[in-house]
This record gives sequence, C-alpha cells and structure tokens, in this order.
Amino acid sequence: MTTNAVEEIRRTPPTPLTLLGLGAMGTALAGAWLTAGHPLTVWNRTAARADGLAVRGATVAATAAEAVAANRLVVVCLLDDASVDEALADVDLTGKDLVNLITSTPEQARARAAWAARRGARYLDGGIMAVPPMIGVPATGAYVFYSGSADLFEEHRATLAAPAGTRYVGEDAGYAALHDVALLSAMYGMFAGVAHAFALVRGEAVAPGDLAPLLSEYVTAMSGSIATTAEQLESGDYTKDVVSSLAMQVAGKGTLLRTAEEQGVSPELLEPYFRLMERRLEIGSGEEDLTGVVDLLRR
Repeated sequence: MTTNAVEEIRRTPPTPLTLLGLGAMGTALAGAWLTAGHPLTVWNRTAARADGLAVRGATVAATAAEAVAANRLVVVCLLDDASVDEALADVDLTGKDLVNLITSTPEQARARAAWAARRGARYLDGGIMAVPPMIGVPATGAYVFYSGSADLFEEHRATLAAPAGTRYVGEDAGYAALHDVALLSAMYGMFAGVAHAFALVRGEAVAPGDLAPLLSEYVTAMSGSIATTAEQLESGDYTKDVVSSLAMQVAGKGTLLRTAEEQGVSPELLEPYFRLMERRLEIGSGEEDLTGVVDLLRR
C-alpha cells in the first residue's frame, strides 16, 4: 500500500457499523471496533451483555431489525446458522452489506449468500482464525478468512481489519468456511498426536513440562513437510523429494504400536492413520511419500 493510500485511510472517517451477537467473540470484536473509533450499534438477545459496551459509546438497539436499520455494514457473530435465520427472519436487508462470521460449513455459507442476495444484500462470509483474547491485538497474528463479494470486501477492508488481519480467499462464498475447517482439522490432528505423546510418558519419571518444549520443537520442524505435500499433490509425483518412504514408515509403525501397548496406552488415535498408510502401500509405490493418503480420503 502506498503512502498516499495510507494517508487517505487515516483521513477517512471511521465507518459506522452494526454488530449482531455479543458472546465472547462478538464482545471482543465490538471492543476492537470501538477502540478504533468506529461508531457501533450492537444487539444481543440477552440485552445485559451490551452494558459494558454502552459505557464505551456503543449504541444498543432493542431489536435486531433496529440494529440492522442503523447502518449499511452489518456484521453477524451469532451462535450458528439457525440463529441467523431466527434473528433476521423478518428484517429488511435491502441495500445492506452483510458480513457473516458464524462458524459454518461451505455449503451453509453458499446457501446463506444466495439467501442474502434474494433479500437484496451483498454478502461476505468469514472464518475467524483466533480466540477472543487475540482480537484487537496485532502481535497475536489473528486474522479472518473472507469470501464472497469482492466489492464488499474491498470497500470495507479497512474496517474489517480493525479487530484482526484479513485474508480474502475468493468470490465463492463457501471458501472462507472451507479454509477455516481445513486449518481446524489439521489442528485437531496435531492435538491427537500431542495427546498420545503425553499419554505415553504419563506415569513415568518424565514431567509433562519437560516433554512440552520437545514436542513443540519437533512439531514445528516437521511442519516443513506441508509444503512438500502440496508440491507433490500439484505435480502428481508422490515420489518427489521423499525423505522417509511410505514402505519404511509402514514397516516402522509396529514399534509405535508396541510402545503404546507396553505403556498401557490405547492406540486408537494412531491406528486409523496407520490403516490408511497400509492401504496406500497395497495400491501404490513403497517409494512414495505419505501424500497418497490424501487420495484415499476422497470419496
């Protein structure tokens, strides 16, 4: 961004907006927009949750319809997709810019985009890659995936960036949710491995606090393989830049399973992945990386 563009943003009066939903995340978002100087109208089904924001200058609407009517830019941070239906069932959305930050599936996001279009609104879907304490704190690296109307995103980019960074991933409204769930799925896979590792040393003279930095360092080091997997998927060559072959890893799984048995630890977090590795070895090359497992997961 050029110096002139930055100066223009600074001279532009902060955009007023409406926020529906004041749970932990909604309250954090509201606080960040107020801190950034944006005139803010809020609504929550439990009105008392808005008291602290009212003290800070937020306008509290009595109904969702009243809140939506107050501003063109309307951000939704409710519990789920059904909550959006309930809150906005009879609300006039004509000419509104609707930004939906609930956690949803890609198909729910696409359906909500079509629903908004029928109601006369532009639509942007979002996937928040942060927890509430990270919102409004640039050093945390918090950001939000956005997908849907490119024009809406460009017009409100500066406003949307006040609570967290922004990453636009395409006009397909489902892509923000898709990216969100893809990253969350990888996170839970990591959590599963970490849980198994801690279970192995439980009951031994190994303090969890001593193992923790070793786990962090190792997982960080192994994350370099993510780029290799992407390159292999794009090229179709699963034998490119292989460090540890599929055949070797399948052969080595026995040690991991025996160790779990010796330590009295259930192998249920590891066995499904090992079964996929074995299936891939049966139909693929032992010289491959583990990338072929991705194809087995596709129905």
